[in-house]
Amino acid sequence: MEQQKTRMPAIFVGHGSQMIALEHNDLTATYKELGQTILKRFGRPKAILMISAHWYTRGTLVQSAEKPRQVYDMYGFPPELYELKYEPAGCADLTKEVADLLGDGVEVDDSWGIDHGAWSILVHIFPRADIPVVQLSVNGLMDTRQSYELGQRLAMLREKGYLIMGSGNVVHNLRLVEWENEHGNPAADRFDEAIKSAIEARDDEAVIDFHRYPDADYAVPTPDHFLPLLYILGASQGESPYIFNNVRNLGSMALTGYAFGL
Repeated sequence: MEQQKTRMPAIFVGHGSQMIALEHNDLTATYKELGQTILKRFGRPKAILMISAHWYTRGTLVQSAEKPRQVYDMYGFPPELYELKYEPAGCADLTKEVADLLGDGVEVDDSWGIDHGAWSILVHIFPRADIPVVQLSVNGLMDTRQSYELGQRLAMLREKGYLIMGSGNVVHNLRLVEWENEHGNPAADRFDEAIKSAIEARDDEAVIDFHRYPDADYAVPTPDHFLPLLYILGASQGESPYIFNNVRNLGSMALTGYAFGL
């Protein structure tokens, strides 16, 4: 029998379209398998610290709500998406741990909730919604190195039974979405592959300095969806990745995910 590990993983998930919450395909099957693997190898996390691209703020904020509200932060989608419920509890202990680790660098704020960057993937990874979730905002005032260093400060949460998860996209260009393209275009493919090669080699400096890649301006026109990856790399320094859902779609979206510590 495989012995359970005590240090929880750190995971970056490429969440793609909100509609993935309602879909059942190879991508969502991989999410489901990922959740089952975590429960089997590590047991049930005390809680999840979720760093979602869709809580992008001026400053670092952390939730403390006992029952965070589900945020439907999207418009013009089918009614079924707004009827989907994913309502985990919050976790006061995790909020306190984050506040203790970050000190004056974090502020408690419950004006937001569990947004679609979180629930659209968690509904597949942990469908029972029985693991508490605390969201940590992506600090838009931080550069890539500061985001990485903040992730380093959060790493010890994994030793205490907390799962750290980032949700975003390595390539995310909404302005240049190709609705009829089921794959990525050449620029998206090149950039996603370059970042994957750097992460496989644990060349974190290359990811921190992603602007050096020729397709960076196309792939990351705004930093909100890329920065969660830096938090996760910082929280998993030196660990080899398990790479999942290594695909692109809609021309300008990458779904590639990375799990560390599996």
